[in-house]
Amino acid sequence: MRKILIIFSFLFISMFISSCSKSKEDKSRIKFWHFWSEPNQKQALLGLIAKFEKEYNCQVELTELSWNDGKTKLIAAFNSGTGPDVVELGSDWIAQFSSQGVLAELNQDSVNLNKFVEFSKEPCFWGGKLYAIPWVVDTRVLFYNKDILMQSGRDVNPPETFAQLLELSRAVHLGNNIYGFGANGSDPHRLYKKILPFFWSFGGDIFDKTGKLVLYSKANIDALSFYSQLSQTGMIETQRQLDAAFLQGKIAFWISGSWLLDKIKNENPKLNFGVSKLPGLTSFPGYSFAGGEYISINEKSDKKDLAMLFAKYLTNGVNSKEFCKLINEAGFPADKECYNDSTLIINEYKKVFAEQLQHSKMTPVHPKWLDIEEIIENAVVKVMYGKLGADSALKAAEDDIKLLLNDK
Repeated sequence: MRKILIIFSFLFISMFISSCSKSKEDKSRIKFWHFWSEPNQKQALLGLIAKFEKEYNCQVELTELSWNDGKTKLIAAFNSGTGPDVVELGSDWIAQFSSQGVLAELNQDSVNLNKFVEFSKEPCFWGGKLYAIPWVVDTRVLFYNKDILMQSGRDVNPPETFAQLLELSRAVHLGNNIYGFGANGSDPHRLYKKILPFFWSFGGDIFDKTGKLVLYSKANIDALSFYSQLSQTGMIETQRQLDAAFLQGKIAFWISGSWLLDKIKNENPKLNFGVSKLPGLTSFPGYSFAGGEYISINEKSDKKDLAMLFAKYLTNGVNSKEFCKLINEAGFPADKECYNDSTLIINEYKKVFAEQLQHSKMTPVHPKWLDIEEIIENAVVKVMYGKLGADSALKAAEDDIKLLLNDK
């Protein structure tokens, strides 16, 4: 009996020590879900996180998401109570999650939003409350093939107005597998990023300053009609296919992001190309789409203090600057003290991206934006393929959005 009691006591003490050790370990481990899944991206992120783990004697458990199904996985995780402690969200996703109460409200006194570039702040809020911290921002610019322009007898200087862009696209679109303009066609969650700059540059928008829907407007009709004309001078495809076609020297003009710089460098370094700020309707440059990555905390996380330390660490300009140095696609730190850091402007191409960001906008902050963007994209596709005129397509799209929003 005595031996049994000794064994039982030993087992109990061992279990207690193990439980305490595990409890302590759990409190120093947080889960972070992110979208940086390429090998070089993962390596850069792991290096950044390793410094945080060492400094705060903790562990950060990483889970990779994709832009194709990441939102679905996040919704399922939040609904089941298995969401991460910290999550990366795109600028156009935050409103949907913050409005559903799954993100923790952040103390505005502890987050100095004044340190971030102005256009990055609006997506952080919902209902006057803070739910996200800006991390990195980036934009799209006009890529152009110098050889195609020269072969057609044209000057290699990029167009500064939409009229020039259309004229040049028509001039170089002469067949033989060479296209004037790369037009994003049906491509969920990407096409809207290409049409919005035309809306904005023509003077249009989706909502006005009061929140009223203004999609069906003369400015937007003119912009969509113009985009349709441009599409007839080139190749209509997905972003991935158009990136590949430009890389192969088949497209004269194509609006894309900084990830294409890495592709050209690695896959076709001899490509004779340039980048330029987007043309405008009457003035140069026009507006481009600004994207941003943000850091939020799960409302149900029981490690909010450590999660907040991690969120502040990632979004600190010094750290985000190092991250952006290693990953072209990351763009620029949202922290304005490092936003224009000279060490990030490593070549003439990155300088153009930095300058275009001064003439860029983000999507409207709306909890149903992802549904709205789908309606807009469907309207654009119908016009591009001649199924509807721009006027009819945008009128139908506005009616569908009003129905979605229950707005008579």
